[in-house]
Amino acid sequence: MDPALTREQFSALIDDECRVLADLEQLLAREHDILVRNESPEALEAACGARQQRIGELLRIQEERRVLLRMLGQSPDNAGLEAVLRACGAGEPLRARWQACADAARRCRERNDRNGALVAARMKRVEGMLEILTGQRPGPRVYGPQGQVAAGPSSRLLAAEA
Repeated sequence: MDPALTREQFSALIDDECRVLADLEQLLAREHDILVRNESPEALEAACGARQQRIGELLRIQEERRVLLRMLGQSPDNAGLEAVLRACGAGEPLRARWQACADAARRCRERNDRNGALVAARMKRVEGMLEILTGQRPGPRVYGPQGQVAAGPSSRLLAAEA
C-alpha cells in the first residue's frame, strides 16, 4: 500500500461524498418546502427525481470505498476505513472531513424521515376525506397475487397474525 496514493484516493472519495451529501441536504429541504407549500405534483416529482439521482451517486461512492477497502484487506465498514486512515497517516484533517460527512448523512436521514412523516400524514388526511365523501372505510391493505398492495372488497385477509 502506497500511503500517499491511499490518502489521495480516500480524500477524493470523502470530498465527493461530502459534496453529494450537501446537495442532497439542500434537495431534501426543497422537497420539504414543496410539501409544506402544497406545490404541484410535478414540482414534487422533479425534486424526488433529483433526490434519487443523488442517492445513486452516494451508492456509487460507497461501492468505490468498499472496493478500495477490500483491495487493502480491510473490512468494508467504518472500522476498516479507520484502520486504513491510521495506516496511511491520514491525520486529523481527513478524519474531520469524514466526520463531517457522517454528520451530513445523519442530517439527511433526519430530513428524509421528516419528509416521509409529512407525506404519511397527508395520505392519512386524504384517506379520511375520502372516507367522509364516500361514506366507506377503506378495507385492510393486503398484498395481491402479484405482490401489489390491494385494498377493498376484492382483497382477502389470509392471516391476522404473523
